[in-house]
Amino acid sequence: MSSRRSRQSSTGSSRISDDQIIELVSKLQQLLPEIRNRRTSKASASKVLQETCNYIKNLNRQVDDLSDRLSQLLSTIDADSPEAAIIRSLLM
Repeated sequence: MSSRRSRQSSTGSSRISDDQIIELVSKLQQLLPEIRNRRTSKASASKVLQETCNYIKNLNRQVDDLSDRLSQLLSTIDADSPEAAIIRSLLM
């Protein structure tokens, strides 16, 4: 990593070390299905961070989609119906 980061680390600032960055990137890499399923286990830190951002954006889209679908479903059923009770119990 950069010499500036090394100097700041040695002066006692709260910067994280290069080893900690490598460890965190490795942990992220293990969480990402897109990278984890590849044959090669090495990916650059920038690629891991880029894939992490893409993965989080995709998860957000899925949550939004499911939320919309749930709203549509709830609007089509009677609030006192057994189906509505099941949905409410799942949401709690």
